[in-house]
Amino acid sequence: MDYQASLDRAIDELPDLGGSDERLEVPDPTAQKDGAFTRLTNLSAIADALSRDPEHVHSNIQRELGTAGQYENGVARYNGNFRADDFQSALDAYIASYVTCSECGLPDTRLVTEDRTPMLRCEACGAFRPVAKQTSTTQRRSETVEEGTTYEVEIVGTGRKGDGVAERGDYTIFVPGAQEGDTVRAYIENVSGNLAFARQV
Repeated sequence: MDYQASLDRAIDELPDLGGSDERLEVPDPTAQKDGAFTRLTNLSAIADALSRDPEHVHSNIQRELGTAGQYENGVARYNGNFRADDFQSALDAYIASYVTCSECGLPDTRLVTEDRTPMLRCEACGAFRPVAKQTSTTQRRSETVEEGTTYEVEIVGTGRKGDGVAERGDYTIFVPGAQEGDTVRAYIENVSGNLAFARQV
């Protein structure tokens, strides 16, 4: 048997890892004003699409938005006035941390806990990493983000729409065109709650 035939046979016998490079099919968040609160009416469907516990998604959205809320019967409610874009940005940050594999970029992952540490295991490439721990509230509050200001930030993840994701204090900063691992100068164009939207300069 010649080399090419042997190679073809070996490739045929490789296991199918089952990964998919298709983009995540996640429903767009639906925001509904409710007095001093805002409802996220389809959180359950979003969590199902991500294969994550809705309570876990909800608690992280609270943290990203810097507010309190409650989750019941598939609907989440948050203190304050938020737009669908605010929820989308919070979900992008969640996906970057808790869903997307940092090695292959695929969403075929499982969230597991080992020694009380949350870990992300990729079913596609086999990568296994701890979920980045959040810094304490005291440390995070020491840094602010203001519109019209430029900051040097490290891109630590990728949002669902491909934007680079950085963190500064309590804020999650989205930087279009930036890649994970880059250190960029980000000019803050808009701040909404604890979410900031920037462009590279």
